[in-house]
Amino acid sequence: MSHPKIIEKHIVPSVKEKMRLQEYASQAFSLLISRSAVKKAIKKERILLNGKIATTADWIEEGQVLELLEEVIFTKKIFQLNLNVIFEDEFLAVIEKPAGYPTNGNYFKTIENALPHNLIASAEKDALTYPLPVHRLDNPTSGLLLIAKTKSVQTQLSLAFEHKEIYKTYLAIVEGKFSKEEQLFNDPLEGKEAETLAKVVEYYQRDGNDFSLVELNPLTGRTHQLRKHLSMHGFPIVGDKTYGSLYFLEKAIYLTAFQLRFTHPITLEKLEFEAALSKRFKKF
Repeated sequence: MSHPKIIEKHIVPSVKEKMRLQEYASQAFSLLISRSAVKKAIKKERILLNGKIATTADWIEEGQVLELLEEVIFTKKIFQLNLNVIFEDEFLAVIEKPAGYPTNGNYFKTIENALPHNLIASAEKDALTYPLPVHRLDNPTSGLLLIAKTKSVQTQLSLAFEHKEIYKTYLAIVEGKFSKEEQLFNDPLEGKEAETLAKVVEYYQRDGNDFSLVELNPLTGRTHQLRKHLSMHGFPIVGDKTYGSLYFLEKAIYLTAFQLRFTHPITLEKLEFEAALSKRFKKF
């Protein structure tokens, strides 16, 4: 079995103050720009100190050689699901997730396991073994999903999500008629601040009942935030049995991530993508 290759090397210059390796490593390696990334790398034995596996107990001294090893990921079984690839380059991709599949997790039929079947492997030196989603869409939700193809871009996109620099817009068909054209839902979820901005696009009637097509902007990223906020205010998403919908037209719910805006972390180009509205939305 071949040993993991060294992807970054750093020689410690004169140090002004005593510091543990786990605090110093985020300054030493461009691919580990957060403390949590350093902790994970130490735990996975990916950092060498003078040729030996580093630990959280190690201290930094002038002249030490630090090396970062590539992350070894065991070969995975590829899910042969054809996906619509909206954009792709050496660093990242944007794909359209169909409803009914989990983004990732301990299953075989996930979007993550289908990515190698749909995307070209990156030739960059810090290429991930397999491309990875940098955020999630719920199993019954469709729409645009942002994918990292290199380790540095994965880290930068994760930080951009943390700093609210990536903008997602969703469309949903909900039960009931919104009384206002624009509403801000800010009910805390699981004791944490949560905000969703909802705007009406159109109203419909079906079988004598009112429905609204709404555009949704999550200003925070709590689990099931959009679904919970809409349901709490009497507007469950059509098909969302978990949160009170009375209409079960298919297995999927009528929620899609249709727009994605962000700055490319490498080219710094401002990118905006929009998915075409699916047949089931149009049919409704």
